[in-house]
Amino acid sequence: MLEMKPVCEKCEVPTPKDGAAEICSFECTFCPSCAEAMAHTCPNCGGELLPRPRRALDL
Repeated sequence: MLEMKPVCEKCEVPTPKDGAAEICSFECTFCPSCAEAMAHTCPNCGGELLPRPRRALDL
């Protein structure tokens, strides 16, 4: 199951389960602002950052 990390790994802004965030294939998690500033490239692995799927709040 996808790990839904609660904060951006760069600026530590909250990334709630039902909120917007971007992830790479290793599940590194960034807020949309940081992802945009990094040209949608993960600084940890160099992979592409894509919108994270949203999960229902009750799961």
